[in-house]
Amino acid sequence: MRHTPGQEVDGEHSSLRRRAVLKMAAAAGAVTALSAGTATAATATSPTTADGTSARPGGAFARSFASPAASVRPKFRWWWPDALVDPDEIRREIDQIADAGFGGVEIAAVTHSVSEPIDPARHGWGTPAWVGAVEAALGQAKKRDVVVDLTIGPAWPAAVPGITPDSGAAIKELAHGVAVVPGGTDVAGPLPDPVTAPDSDAKARTLRSVQAARVAAGTSPTAFPVRLEKESVVDLTSHVQDERLEWTAPDDGDWLVIACYERGSGQRPEGPAHTAPLSYVVDHFSEAGTRAVIDFWERRILTPRIRALLRDTGGALFEDSLEIETDATLWTPGIMAEFERRIGYSLAPYLPALLQTKEKYAFAFDDATNKAVRRDYMEVVTELYVENHLLPVQKWAHGLGLQLRVQPYGLQTDAMYKAALLDQPEGESLGFKNLDDFRCLAGGRDMGGKLVLSNEAGGTAGGAYATTWDATLRKLVTQYAAGVNQAVFHGFAYAEAPGAVWPGFAAFSPYHGGAGYGEAWGPRQPTWGHVPDIAGYLSRVQLVLQTGVNKADIGVLWQKGYAGSGLGASWFSGDGVPVGWTHLFLSPRLLSLPGAVVRDGRFAPDGPAFKALLVDGDVMIGREHTLQLDVAEKLVGHARKGLPIIVIGDWKDGHVPGLPASGENERLLALISELLAQPGVFNVPDRPDVPQAIAALGLGRDVEYAQSSMLLHAHRADTEADYYFFANDSVSKKGSTGTRISHDVTLTTRRPDVVPYVLDAWTGTIEPLAAYARLDDGRIRLRITLDPGATTIIATARPGRWLPGPAPRWTATSSQASEVRRAKDGRLEIRDTRPGTYTTTLQSGATVSATIEEVAEPVALTRWTLTAEDWTPGATASTTTRTRRTVELDGLRPWPDIPELADASGVGRYRTTVKLGAAWTGGHGARLELGEVFDTYRVTVNGRALPPADQLTPVVDVGPYLRRGTNTIEVEVATSLLNRLRVSNAPVFGIAKRQSYGLVGPVRLVPYGRAVVKA
Repeated sequence: MRHTPGQEVDGEHSSLRRRAVLKMAAAAGAVTALSAGTATAATATSPTTADGTSARPGGAFARSFASPAASVRPKFRWWWPDALVDPDEIRREIDQIADAGFGGVEIAAVTHSVSEPIDPARHGWGTPAWVGAVEAALGQAKKRDVVVDLTIGPAWPAAVPGITPDSGAAIKELAHGVAVVPGGTDVAGPLPDPVTAPDSDAKARTLRSVQAARVAAGTSPTAFPVRLEKESVVDLTSHVQDERLEWTAPDDGDWLVIACYERGSGQRPEGPAHTAPLSYVVDHFSEAGTRAVIDFWERRILTPRIRALLRDTGGALFEDSLEIETDATLWTPGIMAEFERRIGYSLAPYLPALLQTKEKYAFAFDDATNKAVRRDYMEVVTELYVENHLLPVQKWAHGLGLQLRVQPYGLQTDAMYKAALLDQPEGESLGFKNLDDFRCLAGGRDMGGKLVLSNEAGGTAGGAYATTWDATLRKLVTQYAAGVNQAVFHGFAYAEAPGAVWPGFAAFSPYHGGAGYGEAWGPRQPTWGHVPDIAGYLSRVQLVLQTGVNKADIGVLWQKGYAGSGLGASWFSGDGVPVGWTHLFLSPRLLSLPGAVVRDGRFAPDGPAFKALLVDGDVMIGREHTLQLDVAEKLVGHARKGLPIIVIGDWKDGHVPGLPASGENERLLALISELLAQPGVFNVPDRPDVPQAIAALGLGRDVEYAQSSMLLHAHRADTEADYYFFANDSVSKKGSTGTRISHDVTLTTRRPDVVPYVLDAWTGTIEPLAAYARLDDGRIRLRITLDPGATTIIATARPGRWLPGPAPRWTATSSQASEVRRAKDGRLEIRDTRPGTYTTTLQSGATVSATIEEVAEPVALTRWTLTAEDWTPGATASTTTRTRRTVELDGLRPWPDIPELADASGVGRYRTTVKLGAAWTGGHGARLELGEVFDTYRVTVNGRALPPADQLTPVVDVGPYLRRGTNTIEVEVATSLLNRLRVSNAPVFGIAKRQSYGLVGPVRLVPYGRAVVKA
């Protein structure tokens, strides 16, 4: 989850609280060889795999790919109604998750939808009941090889019971009071009280400063923000006693008296009371706040049994995004001293520029000073969070045998740097605005040498019980292409809770009277029976994306390390990605990490191995030409070692980003001049001119294709192979059209003898590619054909390492036939739906012919018997009645258009027969084209269940299962629950439109012929 961070755009501060966001949401040639189909299993190896499999010829990687370990399988965020859970039900749900093919859970106390109170003293977070339930979950997870993650507190942000807002461990705020004093006026009386009222439980306050400042000439003392003269700020502490001020304002102009009080903000974790006594958010920027968290766990949760189980089956502690909220000013005791120690000047004269009221700045100096001081302040906040919270919690977690998984964004802090330090940084599908938000965290992860970038996946505003796996996967695969390699789905809900109605408890549904957001996955969903196929697919994708090291072409240097801003990379996001360029983002701190070196012209050669760095103005403040001195020095040094650097814009107005010390801006301009003089540095006037720099520097991308608004890819490499994940982006970009794509793609190779293999993540099979071209420069060109949302994985490796025996004697570069595959004996086989003689060109340049004999005509399948299970509320909130209804269909149509099923939800089994006559021979194959399907499906032919089908490409190769004569084809389709909930819970879901369930088609059986190519 996330709180939208405040952003500075041209010096202005704005933000939107997450609570408000949620309330608004509640209201509201080698062609088909790369597509889905049956494949012949082949032996493959990999030197490094995410589950620790050793790399030896003989199929270690292939075995891992066929049956991925729990460590690479996707997870669920598991919502509990605090500790009002039954241990037997907990064990049962662990079994359900394991049986569905998922590898982990994150236990989270989330009760936003609970309509009847839960007694926090008996069933709250951290109570003996909670500890017992966690123990039950861990015990069963150990039996089922399921990894268990635990949230660090009740809901979010991190909080504990036993402290009050006045406690030293509780999060603090700086509240200011203000009074207008005309020039020459004598003041004798109490200091102004804070303009924001304190939390009802915050009883204490400490006066931290009293200042006066003159209102800028020509401006109003009641404007917002009030403009102040920077040089006029005066400390009035010596004029204050017992919070009473005696002072005479100077004669000139209006003055403001500003009194600042440190007090507890009283922020509580999200949702109803999870504990008794109440929990309060801890100070994430002080040792005291972190110590309170650790001490509570050590005293109240970590029993000897739980400690032992965590070492056996524990995965990670989890913290949500940094959602520190206050109507005053973010604060922590001691920050004034820390600021001066770290930044080098006193914060006191500039304090008014930081003061806020309801997340808006109340006062301002000149724009340059405002931006500089506010930036410097958040730099200190970042460092205090890392040093006093993130690293100590991570060290403590390691002592328990756990990792630390954190959503490191929120506020205006350096999330990229935090991602580099964390065991597992995490982003989210709900709050992130585009794929570059994920690339920000991926840059930190890769520069820090870490493996996993997690994703809170599947969060959809207003999507409760209407979210489809089709839509979820379409979005998720684009995030995989942006660096994500672990999905934690949002989420799996415990069965029941007080006041819950059918189909059971869900953390965020209903929500503020609406359907809510996210999805309550689990057996309550009709699609659950098909979920093992989806889990297997995701597990294999994640295995590949957790193998080796992530590679990217360009490192984009940002002056601030925010994530979640929605901003992109200059030129590359809009123009470079569509032709194959890849990029990651870097914050200044990442340039100081051990791996931030240059070797052989590459930056971070043991990590992403960037070919060049891109430097533009600060995109967070209107592209101002700011650069830290130490960063400029590093860039000069890297350029001297041969690293290409592209600089955008005229930097004659360059300046340091914070408040400059004497001579710093002059020193920066000298360094910029030195940088631009290096032979490997190219300066372009503006963003559209970046291709000039690419050409001048001789840069090339690892993966190249013609202009495509929809083709995305990720590239990973280890010592033996390169792995390329391709996806048809049908959802995330403005140019996405939701149509099929087919592109020639050229891959750079590290050795001249590597060959490509296609890895089918749906079936777990690996086979060598039969049709591709090896170019004169050693690169490999092949064709990628993908339906909307679909993916494919290509690996290039030495044949002796992945498959026993010599390299294939020949491959095809093109063919008149629609498809070229490798036959079982290793020769080439052409396939086409039309009979005839087809010419195929081999890599050697030779052409050969092969003839496909008679092929049966396509058959339209229109007559079906549909047996539908209509799911309706049962005797309890978590039980379901399934009523069977059988309908004879002369033509396929959505369930809402079938009177008997207009409001039904459930599982439908479609059955038809097709007769194949004399034209059908054993040498033929056939594809079943399903057309439109809602939502998930499985296919059975003549009583034999087919391998898992690509849920995003509704075409299934059924050839091996057909026979001459009468054949029976069955398609099982599962739906969401929305259509039934529209009726059974109309006050919440009745406003929604019916979804077009079922096998909608059109459905065709399309035979194809095959012929072996003889060279």
